[in-house]
Amino acid sequence: MSRLLHVADGPYAPPVPAHELTVTAADGARIHVEVHGPQNAPAVVLAHGWCCSTAFWAAQIRELGVDHRVIAYDQRGHGRSPANPAYGTEPLADDLEAVLEATLAPGERAVIAGHSMGGMTLMAAATRPAVREHAAAVLLCSTGSARLVASATVVPMRAGRARTWLTRRILGSRAPLGPVTPLARRILKYGTMGPGSAPHMVEACARIVHACPSRVRHGWSQVLDLLDLDHGVRELRMPVEIVVGTADRLTPPVHARVLAAALPDCVGLTELPGLGHMTPVEAPDLVTGKIRTLAATYIPSPHSERAVHAEESA
Repeated sequence: MSRLLHVADGPYAPPVPAHELTVTAADGARIHVEVHGPQNAPAVVLAHGWCCSTAFWAAQIRELGVDHRVIAYDQRGHGRSPANPAYGTEPLADDLEAVLEATLAPGERAVIAGHSMGGMTLMAAATRPAVREHAAAVLLCSTGSARLVASATVVPMRAGRARTWLTRRILGSRAPLGPVTPLARRILKYGTMGPGSAPHMVEACARIVHACPSRVRHGWSQVLDLLDLDHGVRELRMPVEIVVGTADRLTPPVHARVLAAALPDCVGLTELPGLGHMTPVEAPDLVTGKIRTLAATYIPSPHSERAVHAEESA
């Protein structure tokens, strides 16, 4: 049984980046970054979720990389970013800020998309100067700002203390996930994907999630358990769009609705019937289309910028 870190072929096989770099965060953590697509194209930044890696965005990178500069990075301890003893929302914000500063020119605007913990990263970094400077618009996929464990429906029980206790033990387990077997695929599909998810989607997610070290998975589970980023949601003052699956057991649609009500400039909430937590994999064309539309709408074109400068100098 293979220990592949991701699938090797098909729509979810990661494209080869144009170049790679290592960015150093404020506390010295080293962050692996990939850049895809034309150098001078509109910029998109992708932040993945808990137990994932840049490979999670393979479908978006492949399509957007044709005419966008796509910047994807591994959260600390995930993918090719080495583990670091610092766990918390502030380190997540540090990493995103370092990536933006290293990959975008001064004043350059980008669409930033965050899935799950990647969306929480954006909430944590909402007041950071680099986010205020560079975020033209944001896409939040399958995420929440607080009360994650109590609201998760991974355990098929009525909401309450018993379900919360069991959910905390399951999500916070230190046990290694082991090889990707038929049983492992069924468990992962139940917990993180919709019932209609195709086998190749399940395989892609299983390879990525099982590649995450158990100590990293456990360490970040503790951060998610205690998450409280409601204040950060209110500081995301750029246009924000939200996508969620109605069958999401980890961040059910109630979180998306709370976010939509709290955001200063929510430009859309899309609930996808029957889809689970892995929306960029389960609905790749829709998520890619949302990012593409946000970029076309909110990133100024070079022509429009030249026109503004001409008017200012006239």
